[in-house]
Amino acid sequence: MNVELRHLRALAAIGDQGTISGAAVALRISQPALSRTLEQLERRIGTQLVERTTRRLALTDAGRLLHERAHLILNQLDDALVEAAAEPRPLRVGFAWAALGDRTVPLLRAWRQQHPKTPVRVHRPADPEAALRRGELDAVIVRTSPSPHADLLSQELYRERRLAAVPEGTPLALRSAVHLADLIDQPVVLCSTAATATADLWPRGRRPRTFQVANVDEWLTTIAAGDAVGVTAQGTEQSHPHPGVTYLPISDAAPVTVRLVRPRTPTHPATGAFIDHLQKVIATAGPKPEVEEDS
Repeated sequence: MNVELRHLRALAAIGDQGTISGAAVALRISQPALSRTLEQLERRIGTQLVERTTRRLALTDAGRLLHERAHLILNQLDDALVEAAAEPRPLRVGFAWAALGDRTVPLLRAWRQQHPKTPVRVHRPADPEAALRRGELDAVIVRTSPSPHADLLSQELYRERRLAAVPEGTPLALRSAVHLADLIDQPVVLCSTAATATADLWPRGRRPRTFQVANVDEWLTTIAAGDAVGVTAQGTEQSHPHPGVTYLPISDAAPVTVRLVRPRTPTHPATGAFIDHLQKVIATAGPKPEVEEDS
């Protein structure tokens, strides 16, 4: 089976762009040339990777699997070329929205002082876990349970309380804390990039009306305008303060677990040192959390 890098780049671009025309522009080749490359790849591996009609293009199950692996292979090759040229590659850490809350800046500043030759670059992709699987990141910080994956390790860092985000100046904002039941009569806005809050926090039959917005800025603006309340993790209070939003502890909501997810085989030589550094920063910020590792 003779598969070349151009075949993998073609499939990666098609999956990313969702169209042959968009992928051709991204790769700077003609659409007919890209179509021929895709057809050649499908012939060589003996299976259909892309379903094509006059109105629709979608990856097949095999195409989705190879699309992710193609990104991984191409990113690993790029990393290897950088390392071969003796150029220091930054350690790439991804997060969804709140990173490590008020621990984020001390963590990064202390790392820069102690490891000046190994910079850390933080990234906020739409899907940090997917970016990790594609080899675009070396580790990610998440507040959701990662999908089971044999090549990834998930490590619990600490737990943080849930907060209600309410419009400033409202009766709720005058309280020192609230219960989930206090929010039932309010519309609750959910952020699509922060999946720790869902209607499942409330018991069936006693759930508030919910609606979703695309990002944290829209989430904050909706709450500040008085159109809804929100539920979030404590890290949001430090990373996204807003003059029109008051954050309050929710007394009866389960805490949110903050996790570090990384490849089982490290993709950067400084991964172990970064994890040690991360744990020291967390330990100095408060009581040492109970840490567990799972696959």
